[in-house]
Amino acid sequence: MDPPSRRDAMFRKGQTAVLVVDMQVIWLEPGADPFHPEHGPDHYFYRQTAATTIPNVQRILKAARANGVEVVHTIIQSLTEDGRDRSLDHKLTPIHVPPSLPAGRPVAALAPVGDEIVLPKTSSGVFNSTNIDYVLKNLGIRYLIVVGVMTDQCVDMAVRDAADRSYLVTCVADACATASEERHEAALRAFGGYCWVTDTDTVVARIEALGKDA
Repeated sequence: MDPPSRRDAMFRKGQTAVLVVDMQVIWLEPGADPFHPEHGPDHYFYRQTAATTIPNVQRILKAARANGVEVVHTIIQSLTEDGRDRSLDHKLTPIHVPPSLPAGRPVAALAPVGDEIVLPKTSSGVFNSTNIDYVLKNLGIRYLIVVGVMTDQCVDMAVRDAADRSYLVTCVADACATASEERHEAALRAFGGYCWVTDTDTVVARIEALGKDA
């Protein structure tokens, strides 16, 4: 097949995956994040993720699973209990999610199903601290749909790094979130040149169209 000639090219059957970024209990349930104890349940991030982000990611995962689209999850999680393997940035921040911590798992609504791949990372960029590029290429993936948190941090890194590695990237704006609406919109403007920014309705419709292909 000829390579895609535009960022909003239609997804292709057998070449498309959804990447779910850091949709973990520790970040998404109020009170679970020890690094931001000042953020109560009324904080914008928790309201936005509960009302919009998580339900939209659910819809995308349901469509993907029903239509043969790979689902890959990445989570922030150290390889060691004391976090000695973390990036310097995560040590300085500090961010440490030991592998034994139950809150490090994806939230129940977005839990991996079957043998969906889960890649723990110890940096903002999943392409920097995991073998995701190797895995996606082995799966034959060219089209990468990115959802998750935080829009201006780990999602941003995933989008830019994937684009630099010749994936055709789609960022689903209403299936991502960060600490404020201003930060979210600014991030989408900043990395929009590396991907197609669209919405859940459009992505679900395009994924469902794959199931109708002969």
